[in-house]
Amino acid sequence: MQKTPTHIPEDDHWWFDTRTRGLLNVLDRYVAPDGSHRVLDVGCGAGNMMHHLSRYGHVVGVDSFEKPLVVCRQRGYEAHRAPAENLPFANGSYDLVALLDVVEHCADDRRVFDECYRVCAPGGFVVVTAPAFSWLWTDNDTINGHKRRYTSAQLTSVMRASGFAPRRASYAFFLVFPVAAALLVLRRLLGTKQNIAAPQQDDDAYQVEMEPTHPILNSVLRALGRLEAALIAHVDLPVGSSIVAVAQKPVA
Repeated sequence: MQKTPTHIPEDDHWWFDTRTRGLLNVLDRYVAPDGSHRVLDVGCGAGNMMHHLSRYGHVVGVDSFEKPLVVCRQRGYEAHRAPAENLPFANGSYDLVALLDVVEHCADDRRVFDECYRVCAPGGFVVVTAPAFSWLWTDNDTINGHKRRYTSAQLTSVMRASGFAPRRASYAFFLVFPVAAALLVLRRLLGTKQNIAAPQQDDDAYQVEMEPTHPILNSVLRALGRLEAALIAHVDLPVGSSIVAVAQKPVA
């Protein structure tokens, strides 16, 4: 079997690094990072998060698009093609289900959470990241085919409607939020577009790429991300461009 990676290029980008550090700091409080759990990465894409999720146990991926799955399998992961609304797994198969920037792509988010609830074992968890606030809509949302952005209350409400008990919900990218919001307003005033490669437009792209960031700026933003990860481990952040939430399936 091909050895799976412990580090991929995406890990070096400040956005991925910030999301990953914050996500793991939140999730470690609910799921022991001891490698003993059954983990499902719904919307795994090219497997960008699977090496991080493997700290909790064996990870299986599923995605509805074949192009990134080719890369995912080349990286050595077990990955299946199927929609998030119809997962090809038995009831209660997984102790942890991850929906990392996925549910905003789905027309019927309630059905996605219903399926995650079905395949989640009693007492197991779902962890979700999703973009926040509809007024922050950008070209990236359009290119990605997003259907919506959420408030924290909206996201926990749909999880609760599917049967999950929310345990934690916090905004993320809090420290860079003022700059991000100001940049969004400036771009709207100037009518400028984001420079993003996407599979629909670029045969060489297997996923929507992040905007290029100068190495010095990238280092500064990664440092802010580490600080934010330390904060989010202990407190819910009041605002941000993204949300991280954890919910549990009741035992009975």
